[in-house]
Amino acid sequence: MVVEYIRYRIDPDAAEAFERAYADAGGSLEASSHCLDHDVSRCVEEPAAYVVRIIWDSLEGHEQGFRSSPEFASFFAAVRPFVGQIEEMRHYERIS
Repeated sequence: MVVEYIRYRIDPDAAEAFERAYADAGGSLEASSHCLDHDVSRCVEEPAAYVVRIIWDSLEGHEQGFRSSPEFASFFAAVRPFVGQIEEMRHYERIS
């Protein structure tokens, strides 16, 4: 299992559209057998900062399985307008 964290910086004028896009994209994640859980959080102290957390069954499940699936196409279509606002996107192993 790996945890993917995606940090975004979203202009306040686009915040509602961003949140709606991830609500739509969530259906694609939920339909994937490789996605175990996901959530989107907004920073309280700095509302333009968002973190998306996606738990994948494995790195290969994400990068080969999900990205080559029909679910990826609909996921990416929903979030594509915000890809340029990604500050960081990394995978982590849980250690506890």
